[in-house]
Amino acid sequence: MAQGSVRKKGKKWYYRYYVEDASGNKIQKECVGTESKAETEKLLRKAIADFEEKQFVAKTNSVTLAGLLDLWAEEELKVGTLSNGTVDNYLQAIGRIKQHPIADRKLKTVTAEHLQQYLDLLVFGGESPDGTEYKGYSKDYVHSFTAVLNQSFRFAVFPKNLITFNPMQYVVIHKKNEQADLFAEDTEDDGKVTAITHEQFLSLIDFLDKKHNPAVLPIQIAYYAGLRIGEACALTWSDINLEEQYLTVRRSVRRNGARKRVEIGTTKRNKIRTVDFGDTLTAILKQAKKEQLKNRMRYGELGYRNYYREVTEKNRVHYELYAVSRTKDIPEDYNELNLVCTKADGSYTSSEQVAAMCRTAAGKVKGLEGFHFHCLRHSYTTNLLANGAAPKDVQELLGHSDVSTTMNVYAHSTREAKRSSARLLDKVAAIG
Repeated sequence: MAQGSVRKKGKKWYYRYYVEDASGNKIQKECVGTESKAETEKLLRKAIADFEEKQFVAKTNSVTLAGLLDLWAEEELKVGTLSNGTVDNYLQAIGRIKQHPIADRKLKTVTAEHLQQYLDLLVFGGESPDGTEYKGYSKDYVHSFTAVLNQSFRFAVFPKNLITFNPMQYVVIHKKNEQADLFAEDTEDDGKVTAITHEQFLSLIDFLDKKHNPAVLPIQIAYYAGLRIGEACALTWSDINLEEQYLTVRRSVRRNGARKRVEIGTTKRNKIRTVDFGDTLTAILKQAKKEQLKNRMRYGELGYRNYYREVTEKNRVHYELYAVSRTKDIPEDYNELNLVCTKADGSYTSSEQVAAMCRTAAGKVKGLEGFHFHCLRHSYTTNLLANGAAPKDVQELLGHSDVSTTMNVYAHSTREAKRSSARLLDKVAAIG
């Protein structure tokens, strides 16, 4: 428990308190107060309470794994150079780790065996010591947990000197051993169709049109241009050249779970890319632009405009997205965005809303069982490759880091495309 006192210097009172560093040594912190002793004592109590709550200095004999994770997040993660999206993912992983009993263990008692058991639980699924059931997660999802644990334990060794070595260096990230069922009646590959047919796409649009749902436009953009859900929702009209038929992907919209704000950030690869499109999407976008102008006139002052605001926290810049009524005064630090994907009243369409409508459609439209927004990106790629597009061109349109990613992710084409490829050998035989 930190202790403190106040004393007067000249006209002002000062408060000081004593805390222990990682080695158990007492350190004095002194701050200037006010000309009122009572107010300065109040500042002292608040400073001590903040110190105890946030645990900026941890005691080696009492800090838990949860305490280490919070300390690492405050002192290193949030002030580091990682993107806001990655920071948010890591903070979510920290929250999940803290729900497991391993988080309550004293840091010095956490062994490589404890960490191995926990990560195996994430990979393979099973029951945790407190009875919670876990399902096996994907490799990419587990990666966030391993990155958090690796970096936080490294931080505990140096510079914090809370422990003498990093137990994560002895942990092996196991992989699931996928085995085929040799005696299954079903002869299909795995039953997971990641792409949808054009007929299914039209059924999806028809379902949404009947509901006048704003998810229609971002879904059309993804199907005809291959954009990710956040990229489609972040498009502005200045990003689109309707005459030369191309758009520029500069940013992405996502909800920051830790800050509970909708934010504009970078794309997944932190790169700007240009995507060409054809007459079909051109017509869709021209019609959408006309509809926006009509809605703006129809709603008038009852409508909304969209703005972003720059906020700096711990040397990290966030761009918060807001829909503001036309009747309200706009703060000076708000910057207007002329977004492409909006609701009828002009307010932005969030990626969360679009994803939720995709889940609804998956449960109500025949043939779309298991559908989610990313299937549209798969469909875009499958359609391009099936119709003779060069893999390198497709890679650049999608913004993949290399062409092998494009080919590996989208190797599972539709059943009919596989049949067509196999029948190419019949042409060879006929020539022979």
